[in-house]
Amino acid sequence: MSKQTFLHGALILVVAGLVTRLLGFINRIVLARVMGEEGVGLYMMALPTLFLAYTITQFGLPVAIAKRVSEAEAVGNERQIKRILAVSLTITGTLSVVFTVGLFMLSPLVANYFLTDERALAPLLAITPILPIVAISSVLRGYFQGRQNMKPQAISQVIEQVVRISAVFILTKLFYPYGIEFAAAGAMIAVILGEFVSLIYMTRQFNIHKRFKLRKTWKKHVQEGKNTLNQLMTIALPTTGSRFIGSITHFFEPILVAQSLAFAGLTAIESTKQYGELTGYILPLLFLPTFLTHALSAALVPSISEASAMSKGNTIQYRILQSIRLSLASGGLVTIIFMIFPSIILMTIYGTSNAAFLLQFMAPFFLLHYIQTPLQASLQALDLAKSAMWNTLIGALIKFVVLVGLASKPEFGIHGVAIAMVVGVVVVTILHLSVLIRHAGFKLPPLLVLRFSTVIVATGWIGYQLKAQWLAASQPLTQLVAMGIVLTIVYIILLFVCRMLYVSEWKLIPWGKIFKQK
Repeated sequence: MSKQTFLHGALILVVAGLVTRLLGFINRIVLARVMGEEGVGLYMMALPTLFLAYTITQFGLPVAIAKRVSEAEAVGNERQIKRILAVSLTITGTLSVVFTVGLFMLSPLVANYFLTDERALAPLLAITPILPIVAISSVLRGYFQGRQNMKPQAISQVIEQVVRISAVFILTKLFYPYGIEFAAAGAMIAVILGEFVSLIYMTRQFNIHKRFKLRKTWKKHVQEGKNTLNQLMTIALPTTGSRFIGSITHFFEPILVAQSLAFAGLTAIESTKQYGELTGYILPLLFLPTFLTHALSAALVPSISEASAMSKGNTIQYRILQSIRLSLASGGLVTIIFMIFPSIILMTIYGTSNAAFLLQFMAPFFLLHYIQTPLQASLQALDLAKSAMWNTLIGALIKFVVLVGLASKPEFGIHGVAIAMVVGVVVVTILHLSVLIRHAGFKLPPLLVLRFSTVIVATGWIGYQLKAQWLAASQPLTQLVAMGIVLTIVYIILLFVCRMLYVSEWKLIPWGKIFKQK
């Protein structure tokens, strides 16, 4: 099997992330053009139910599988890897069947009473067959990550998006004459087709690269897999818990925001508009660098797990620091640009600059969010997933307390919501760091913080000078692009000068093999 280094695997996932984000954007355009606002609304109404079923079916197992497979491979225990696969497929397969039947039977209730639109029934019913497909693909994804072979996962993501876009265009047009709800159902069927073709590719890669026969010893491995099940659950249950906390937080947040802003004297229309600007305009911009940090995290779990299994403490320390460096480096430039040019960016993209202060205020704090995902992956890899779950819960509770306390005051309003989000990010990140320091002996060098601060301050100062000297009111977009190019060049040079990036790391990546299929 083609095993990649940490940086090689992360880079493959970064490239795949870029491609799939672009294709996902195209998919949304196709949906909007063919189905219109009403059709997209029905499609989006059904998606949260699908995501919830996703979470329950996967049960946090991809991360757990990646960790345990990596540990077993580190000591050459192929028998344990077979047992992990047999147990995992049994769990996810059983859950997928149960929830497929449950979702099919409960779809009318969900559509009529929870979504309050009976037309949502068609897309809900259309999506139910996807759960068994996702169950198998999630296990294979965790297996390949554990083997530190990121190429099958990356290619399967691109295949899934390409098939989905093609199918969306055909099926929505085909079903649209029968009603908008059937067009939305067609879009859901396109999702299933994308996942199915992606699974076919993943299964083929598994059959090509596997080093053992699984079917002949399946029953035996399941019967002997009690200890393996316990090992998987120590990671899977807290990981699922963290995701549930996130889902519950997202569910209650708009309710608390609406109530708090109403208490502060805002009308329902005003609070909806301001919250829409914050969550619809500002947060998507702040989350832009996260596809890089998620790629790093996916490659980090097996890398640290392998080092832990082989008792390589120095490698663990180096990998965590490396992921922090690269995460900060990936988010630093956009943070600077958001702080210097918030009004121009918002006006160019959305046609309004009302939330410019929120973007400028939140951007520097979200640097901590960019390192939060790798820190959580490190905790999961070191069997500290339960601590990560509790940190997430504590952060969510503190965020809600601050939100209600500040947003309900007229002098804060929506700014109180922004402050609460920032506080939540800061608290969870600090808690993750403290757990790593306390339980894993991790040390964050002050010199690293100083070097990154130097890069940010120097690039920011140059940016402000460029804005003062060059920015013309008549051509803000052209000037922004020109200054962005200059700042990017300066920022990259400073990253190498201040040793946030190393030439040696660049040379370690086998560029000639990245797109070469083995």
